[in-house]
Amino acid sequence: MMTTRQIDRLQGRPIPLRGHDIDTDRIIPARYLKSVSFDHLEQHVFEDDRKALEGRGAPPHPFSDPRYSGASVLVVNRNFGCGSSREHAPQALQRWGIKAIVGESYSEIFFGNALAMGLPCVSLSPEDIEAVLAEAEAHPDRDVTVSLSARQVTAAGRTFAATISPTAREAFLHGTWDAMGLLLDDVDQIKAVAAALPYVRGF
Repeated sequence: MMTTRQIDRLQGRPIPLRGHDIDTDRIIPARYLKSVSFDHLEQHVFEDDRKALEGRGAPPHPFSDPRYSGASVLVVNRNFGCGSSREHAPQALQRWGIKAIVGESYSEIFFGNALAMGLPCVSLSPEDIEAVLAEAEAHPDRDVTVSLSARQVTAAGRTFAATISPTAREAFLHGTWDAMGLLLDDVDQIKAVAAALPYVRGF
């Protein structure tokens, strides 16, 4: 039985998050990194940013705005996920409900952490990102579609050329992003190798 999961076409309502250089400390505050698991991290996504806006009586943060409840495609600007290397950031976003991220660019470590957990991050030009952000703000009920095989993002009836590293794209399309799934697919071979190891079977 195959346990690896191939990822290609992802579709869902967008959640727009404007701003360059949004770091992992903002995505998930450091005080929530003490847990030995990632459980319940979604409850604290952008917690400090959200509270700061509420305290000023400003319009709600997108992750607090009921218009974006249930959204699954995050739309961002440049250098998203910079800062510390914590994998808690993409974990928190995915557990909140994000299935794909569309942005101008990403921190290399954030991109790698997202890849390892099956969260595609594709890039558009700044002009195209602005168009998708504006559409998401004006029409949050209209789906955005990400196609890794076609290297395209579709929004508001328009199709935008997307980029993603060839290695990451192939990993998603063939399911090789899922290291644990690959191990479980070859569990009989793992058992056979383990049985031949003296420190496993006993001297």
